[in-house]
Amino acid sequence: MTIVPRPNTLLTPPDLHPEMELVMRVMPMPEDANGNGDIFGGWIMAKIDLGGCVLPARVAKGRVATVAVNEFVFRSAMSVGDLLSIYARVEKVGTTSVTVHVEAWAERNPSAPFLVKVTEAKVTYVAIDHEGRPRPIPKN
Repeated sequence: MTIVPRPNTLLTPPDLHPEMELVMRVMPMPEDANGNGDIFGGWIMAKIDLGGCVLPARVAKGRVATVAVNEFVFRSAMSVGDLLSIYARVEKVGTTSVTVHVEAWAERNPSAPFLVKVTEAKVTYVAIDHEGRPRPIPKN
């Protein structure tokens, strides 16, 4: 499937789940890459964790902390110059935790842009109080 962008418009992944929300966009710098120009997996993991907590923080109406990375799959390499977009959707809300599905997409080749899925993850966050202890998620 070819996506033809409007001028000056960032691309949206095809067939994106309707509940997925854009939670972050970031461009890696040369210091985020190895000698071959590939972005470090740890850098991508950090961005997934950072973007992934946006929706759980809203649901929990406050602080959250990562409690589990349930699944993390690298689909494609990422390079300096790619624009990384992080999308997330809430999968499950428990008594104190929120699990989200997160996808990372790279927009490549600015002269003829196209998208590549870089990573998919499932991450669980726990709502915490001011002392860092788990707390119930508000019902509303």
